[in-house]
Amino acid sequence: MSRYAAFVLFLALGIEIHVSHGTEVSVNDKDGKLCLYANLMVNFSVSYEVASNKNETVEFELPSQVPTNGSACDATSSTLKLNFGEGHSWSMNFAVKENTYQADSITFSYNLGDSTVFPNSVSNETASVTMKPHITDVGLDTCYSCKSKDMIQSDSVNQTLWNVLIQAFVSNGSKSDNLTTCAADVPATTIAPTAAPTPTTTPTTTTAVPVTNSTSPAPPPTTTPTPTLPSPTTGKYSIKPDENSTACLLADFGLRIGFKQGDKYQEMNLDPNGTVASGSCGVNSSELVLVSNSMTIMFTFANDTKKFRLHALNVTAKPSSGVVFSEVNSNLSLWEAAVGSSYMCNKEQNYTITNLLTIFTFDLQIQPFGVKKGVFSTAEECFLDSDLSFLVPIAVGVALSFLIILVLISYLIGRRKSRTGYQSV
Repeated sequence: MSRYAAFVLFLALGIEIHVSHGTEVSVNDKDGKLCLYANLMVNFSVSYEVASNKNETVEFELPSQVPTNGSACDATSSTLKLNFGEGHSWSMNFAVKENTYQADSITFSYNLGDSTVFPNSVSNETASVTMKPHITDVGLDTCYSCKSKDMIQSDSVNQTLWNVLIQAFVSNGSKSDNLTTCAADVPATTIAPTAAPTPTTTPTTTTAVPVTNSTSPAPPPTTTPTPTLPSPTTGKYSIKPDENSTACLLADFGLRIGFKQGDKYQEMNLDPNGTVASGSCGVNSSELVLVSNSMTIMFTFANDTKKFRLHALNVTAKPSSGVVFSEVNSNLSLWEAAVGSSYMCNKEQNYTITNLLTIFTFDLQIQPFGVKKGVFSTAEECFLDSDLSFLVPIAVGVALSFLIILVLISYLIGRRKSRTGYQSV
């Protein structure tokens, strides 16, 4: 079904089967000069509801020929908007940050009433989802280039971008030849740890070193210990469907990430000051995206009508070394609680997300579904916070005591039997 729908879509929108050159567009400013250029390929995978409470999934690509109505450029922000089919659109917003620019959001709107694309859909509404792209720190007079595939997931929609070449702020009406390449395109050999330089020997005049008579052993070489990070500051984050609505997602926590690049392990705290929260609230899935100067973290929550849980986590960090770190796990089952309640854990917790990524939470409380009046619902506490947690060491102590008594009794019985047998001889 999905393959058939995708094929019909290609015919309806006039797409060639071999779309090798992607979608290439140019946006001009009010003076008719080029101010934004893009050449990219985007693949969509959309799940939608059909009859009998069932879902179908269709896959289709962004057409190669699209109008750019709604696109705009100015000195500090730019918008690329691509319109296609019967009421579908895809847009990316860019913003200048000091001497660089970044993509703040991607908004994909799709008309479920378009029966050519979404056959048997029970809805005629135009749905919209906003996602956070992984395009940051691009020089103002530079094109962003990424040939690798970049999948961005959200509620019922997956987008895959590849063969991307974008310059959001074109100066003097001419596209730059300078490129900022995404981390995924950088060969692994370029980020290998730098080998220690080989010492060179040069002829020098030998100088006698004064000798002191001492029986004390030589002191061991001193090492500088890795400084321990302080506990991260607790941040309060919320997502609203629109400016006039109350929050539909609430999250309070302090967060630290630990990650390994090569042989080096390092940790970073998320600083709530300056962190921008965005995301979306859905029926079956909600998303929280936190963007700071040093990291971008995307939380995806799933709702099975009875309980919710953290289903996926996508982390991108830029440590002081400048080498971007990125890891994702889309098969998690953390922070589980009943829908209509919140999940709470005040104690420090750590979770192994992948073999390269660990997260640490402090004073955590989160509710991605069923928020009423903009406040947390009754919390389900984690085991560490519960009154029963103190029983664990007690139970272990009792078990060890019982085991010691049992061994002692066995020893005494065995010794008595051996002594009795010796006397009877």
